[in-house]
Amino acid sequence: MERKLIFLDIDGTLTEPGKNVPPRSAVRAVRLAREKGHKVVLCSGRNYGMLFPVMQYGFDGLAASAGGYIEYGGQVVYDCPMTKDQQAKVLDIFKESGIYRTIGGRNHSYTDEGFKEFLAENIQSKANSELLRWRIQIENELGIHPMSEYDGEPIYGMAFMSRGAERLRKPMQVLKDEFDFCIQDEDACGIVNGELSSKAFDKGKAVERLCDFLGVLKEDTIAFGDSMNDLEMLKAARIGVCMAGGSPSLLEIADIVCPPVEEDGLYRAFEKLNLI
Repeated sequence: MERKLIFLDIDGTLTEPGKNVPPRSAVRAVRLAREKGHKVVLCSGRNYGMLFPVMQYGFDGLAASAGGYIEYGGQVVYDCPMTKDQQAKVLDIFKESGIYRTIGGRNHSYTDEGFKEFLAENIQSKANSELLRWRIQIENELGIHPMSEYDGEPIYGMAFMSRGAERLRKPMQVLKDEFDFCIQDEDACGIVNGELSSKAFDKGKAVERLCDFLGVLKEDTIAFGDSMNDLEMLKAARIGVCMAGGSPSLLEIADIVCPPVEEDGLYRAFEKLNLI
């Protein structure tokens, strides 16, 4: 079998949402695949600093901030934060629209005060997987700082959560030429969440950029994900794998659906694809 370049989302794919410790089966799958000569790269919406707790489990490279920063073998392949003008425009219009922001710099993330309380009030909403994800991240493992501590660190992207789609209308209109909006499925309580990223990059472009850098053909790529910010990545790879319970739109376009991560889904998918 030809050696493959494997791209792994983290939250909901390699680990349970918001966690830094993958199941033993997932760690074993990655180790065995690399021992067979395959290359495994993390491709996450998390920023660079948030990847370090996971990198210890052994990976060949990373694409942080949904492709805004790419590194392989310790070498920087791509680095594209927002300009200062873009940062100011994005932060101001989301604040004016009453939308909760979590911004990702290279090493730290910052979230609006009151966001944690908003999540606590709406945790009964089971249809919105991001709600649980962000509550876990803020309260436990990922060390997201309050927005009051933000000191102008360059921003690569932003996650947002809105009370209804109407509040997003103006930001989407004003920012449409420079940024893409990845909207997750609206939940039963009218809560809309998603991610804002530069049109210069996404996870799919990260696959293409790293393939170009390494001289790897698309035919030798496999991508694993579970949410809408993985859509371009699964489309860019030769084989796209979605975790069971993932976003409905992602499940529709995936080549393979595997069990969820907590049911050894990653290991079982690696077995099915003869990667281990």
